[in-house]
Amino acid sequence: MEQITRSTGIFDAYHPPPRELIDDCVHCGFCLPACPTYMLWGEEMDSPRGRIYLMKLGVEGEAAMTDSYVRHFDQCLGCMACVTACPSGVRYDQLIEATRPQLERLHRRSFADRLFRRLIFELFPHPGRLRLLALPLWLYQRSGLRRLARRSGLVGLLPRRLRAMESLLPDVSLSALRPAATGRVPACGRQRRRVGMLLGCVQRVFYGDVNAATAHVLAAEGCEVVIPQAQGCCGALLLHAGHEREAQMLARSLIDAFEQADVDTIVVNAAGCGSTLKEYGRLLSDDPAYAGRARAFAEKCRDISEVLAELDPQAPRHPLPIRVAYHDACHLQHAQGIRREPRHVLAAIPGVELIEIPEGVLCCGSAGIYNLVEPEPAQELGDRKVQNILSTNADVVVSSNPGCLLQMRSGLERAGRSVPLLHMVELVDASIRGLPVDALLRR
Repeated sequence: MEQITRSTGIFDAYHPPPRELIDDCVHCGFCLPACPTYMLWGEEMDSPRGRIYLMKLGVEGEAAMTDSYVRHFDQCLGCMACVTACPSGVRYDQLIEATRPQLERLHRRSFADRLFRRLIFELFPHPGRLRLLALPLWLYQRSGLRRLARRSGLVGLLPRRLRAMESLLPDVSLSALRPAATGRVPACGRQRRRVGMLLGCVQRVFYGDVNAATAHVLAAEGCEVVIPQAQGCCGALLLHAGHEREAQMLARSLIDAFEQADVDTIVVNAAGCGSTLKEYGRLLSDDPAYAGRARAFAEKCRDISEVLAELDPQAPRHPLPIRVAYHDACHLQHAQGIRREPRHVLAAIPGVELIEIPEGVLCCGSAGIYNLVEPEPAQELGDRKVQNILSTNADVVVSSNPGCLLQMRSGLERAGRSVPLLHMVELVDASIRGLPVDALLRR
């Protein structure tokens, strides 16, 4: 990126938060009950309208890029519940994603903060590095070292962010050591679509069963599934944290990989990834070589629930007499506006009793890397979500995002409770394959 000079208040000239979007906010307050941080603290500057006011002050040069100023934006989960709640159509999603890159370019974080964030971004967007980490994690969990470290209090001696990272470790299996399968899965029966499948980063290493279930369900519904080998990270974690340039580089590479696959639809089974893919046109709007290609790519992207809701089921569903609590991932229900489709797909499974979770619009506290960099409010939100889940007496909890599944699993452990957690597509796959309910409840 070329050298950028400051020209809009405290922000530089490269895509500062647009004044016209800032002015759309009439400060009515409808966003307040939907905002997790305002719900926790009741602090105006930690509400959407308060943060928009801070953006306005920044654009007008009436604020300074201090630690306190930046802190209010760091504490935003980016859950976009305010976008759903706003009667005026304020695009807080575009405003916060314009502000965060400014903060990363113009504000100097502490050394410890920079080091921890560097650790995250040198690890999570790189499936190969995650795979190398899988074996020591497997040994840590299976050898009894984890129980010993927790019971002896050694984990409690770690810095708070590392404690949060340890508490969120997925249940690692040796299958994580194997590279994700790529290539082609033929359609069963008459082919209805040719689709590409995004593997994800954390998803492909630690939630390989979700990807396998996705491919199986799509094939059973008459889709030829193409899984490009060259695909890498989509850039979602980086973009949501303000690392715009790095996210743009990853977006270009992903577009290249899927263009060669020549598919009708690109299927995504991680809500955070899906919301970013659908915004590639805006992310690369200034790139003459990729702007049009990015828009065409984004138009092909669909969440797995959207695809299954569009297709009339051709694969028989076996009954699953089970009470299912469905958790809406924020980047599905708010960022993508998808609520009806997953419920439609789940309700089509014979025997399923679908249960709504109280305060379903409220974030679970995962929010990309939020539960790692802001562990205290994330844990408070996670515990609140778990209590709402437990109040349903559901047999199983289903969601559409790996981060949410990890966050809820950690909260259930703190509560001393065990409830099976599944991705939505795993439940559909179990019904198509005729798996017994007992097999699901043991997961």
